[in-house]
Amino acid sequence: MRDKYDVLIVGAGLSGLYAAYNLDSRLSALVVCKRDLRLCNSNLAQGGVAAVLDTVNDSYELHIKDTMIAGGYENRPEAVEVLVKEGPDDVRRMIDLGAEFDMHDGELHKTLEGGHCRRRIVHHRDTTGEELMRTIIAATKDLPNVDIVENTSLAYLDEANNGYYATLLDGDGLHTVAASYVIMATGGIGRVYKYTTNSSIATGDGISIAYSLGAKIENLRYIQFHPTGFAGDNCRERFLISEAVRGEGAYLINCEKQRFMHRYDERLELAPRDVVSRGIILESRRTGSDKFYLDITHRDPAFIKDRFPMIYERCLSEGVDMTRDPIPVFPTHHYLMGGINVDLSSRTRINRLYAVGECAHTGVHGRNRLASNSLLEALVFGRRAAEDINRSFTDSSVCGKPPVHDIDGAPMPTGTRTAIRSIMQKCHFVLPNPEAARKYRPEVEDIAARLTNRKFMVTNDYLEARSLATIASIVLKEVSEPVSYTHLRAHETGA
Repeated sequence: MRDKYDVLIVGAGLSGLYAAYNLDSRLSALVVCKRDLRLCNSNLAQGGVAAVLDTVNDSYELHIKDTMIAGGYENRPEAVEVLVKEGPDDVRRMIDLGAEFDMHDGELHKTLEGGHCRRRIVHHRDTTGEELMRTIIAATKDLPNVDIVENTSLAYLDEANNGYYATLLDGDGLHTVAASYVIMATGGIGRVYKYTTNSSIATGDGISIAYSLGAKIENLRYIQFHPTGFAGDNCRERFLISEAVRGEGAYLINCEKQRFMHRYDERLELAPRDVVSRGIILESRRTGSDKFYLDITHRDPAFIKDRFPMIYERCLSEGVDMTRDPIPVFPTHHYLMGGINVDLSSRTRINRLYAVGECAHTGVHGRNRLASNSLLEALVFGRRAAEDINRSFTDSSVCGKPPVHDIDGAPMPTGTRTAIRSIMQKCHFVLPNPEAARKYRPEVEDIAARLTNRKFMVTNDYLEARSLATIASIVLKEVSEPVSYTHLRAHETGA
């Protein structure tokens, strides 16, 4: 690791590494990975990548329409058009780099998920994210212009003339690195909730730090709760039962072992995720029970094991044989549609600061993400960030006095993160509760102020708690003060 880089990329999921891969080879880049390269939300993605790779049986117009419907027409149309029309080439490029997608009769196998009117989702069994991460790690790690450091966190980011000073925390303490450009690729906010499908590092760090710099944060209350998180234990990280299971014919059933989605939407189990999650919550209130199941036992056992090998093994480890037993499920936090506001080139309103992936608000998802559009967004807008830096880069040295931060301070009070999670679960779980948000917002804001303004020992636990408190305070502000956002064109949004 050097003292100065042209580009600092914070986060090593698919969007961050794909951005690094697409940077001009003349530009030096440092990719900061909070834990190890495999620990990220990208690696956990199961279903696949939605892309129009067959224009005979599908079309860009249909994919755009499905995306807009799922997003409640609060999407940015121009961003959706970029996603859908450019995405297929990025998928093909990943295939050229070695990504292996399932085949059927010599053609890419395409599956169906909720909200899609066509089979357009290519996949690697039920571990698509893991396969894409394997591919992009292999393509990026040996690039001579890219350094990757693991087990390193961004503690502080300070603006300087012509760039930034980043203070990084690793096992040896704090280190300062200068960079002309910064790309935030820090993923989601799942750990602000008690139960989530997200990895343990999803604490909203990039959003929190960008917010402190004055970046516009938009629609952080637009949180997707996946309807089918495995509900057999009390682990915080609930493994996902992919939407593709419903796409292959699984039924949702209630505590009486009866299908119920007909009461809430004509699309039944294949309605968009927010609709299905709301249906489960309303059915829970109707029956007085939180016992729900996903049943695919009517399909051939050999098909289930071949199509969903990872999910089958994970369920089996919990004592559920999905070829014979209904799978216990319940909504759980899954994905963030809002985030750091960016334009079509992934630029924030802060000079030389970009955001890509789940931490960014491109506007493609609107109120609710269409299944399997997230990996596509990571590729398209990760590449676009790199291309914009390639075009705009000027050879200039970061100047100004480097900031001084130290690691010493008081121990952080125990229970801080638990308190935040408990409040978020009460105030904004599937159906927002503005009254509860108004009640508990001052408590969360007080936690955020104390963590920001008082001197605590700088540890990973402290940094994550600081981020979670900031994220929670923004979400509760949006929930308690509902506003109607008009999604203007990218050049009018003040990204």
